[in-house]
Amino acid sequence: MPKSKRDKKVSLTNTSKKGLVLKQRIIEDVKKCMEEYNRVFLISIQNTRNTKLLDLRAEWKDSRLFFGKIRIIALGLGKSAKTEVANGIHKLANAMRNHTMKGQCGLLFTNRTKKEVIEWANGYEKLEYARAGFVAPQSVKLPEGPLPQFQHSMEPQLRQLGMPTSLQKGVITLIKSYKVCQKGDVLTSEQAQILKLLDKPLAVFKLLLLGVYTKKHGFKKLAASKVTKENDEEEMDVEKDNNT
Repeated sequence: MPKSKRDKKVSLTNTSKKGLVLKQRIIEDVKKCMEEYNRVFLISIQNTRNTKLLDLRAEWKDSRLFFGKIRIIALGLGKSAKTEVANGIHKLANAMRNHTMKGQCGLLFTNRTKKEVIEWANGYEKLEYARAGFVAPQSVKLPEGPLPQFQHSMEPQLRQLGMPTSLQKGVITLIKSYKVCQKGDVLTSEQAQILKLLDKPLAVFKLLLLGVYTKKHGFKKLAASKVTKENDEEEMDVEKDNNT
């Protein structure tokens, strides 16, 4: 009987004993998944959040998600035709390693159909609060006047974040209109914090399918859908009587 590709040993050098055990476990898990599941999808993660990843794992209990440790996962798959654990899987491993230069990515091992996975991914997106370094997809402007959504004790915090505020009869008030961010701005930590306080989630947590591997057809690239849907309006005016 010919020797299985999955029996190949992977060398991990310059690794502590504890780290070696963890990495070897990941490699063995990847190899086991190659036996248990019919398809492997390469996924790009947009605006990743740990809580959302936990939700995904719960939603896909019948499948297996791998995020992070990309170099170790690639070792488990095999980075060349000589070291790969299944025919043609090294193409997926290399595509995954190349994509890490552009952003985060992961793998979804599943027995669900290709059509089902693609339809799910295309319809899955969750609004999230933007973080520092995020490029604002739209402008957000606050008009002059009271901000009744905030407790009076928050006035020093808002002023420290750069907002022109004062307390007037116990109500936080903007003494002039204030533009929180301009479309195309790379958000600072202060801008991101203000947007969160205003309950304005501008980021979208989304998964893009970049490719799929099957034992029958090998690795095929998939056309990634657009990351975000831009707002048609150039600027968002936050009403004074909103419920944020």
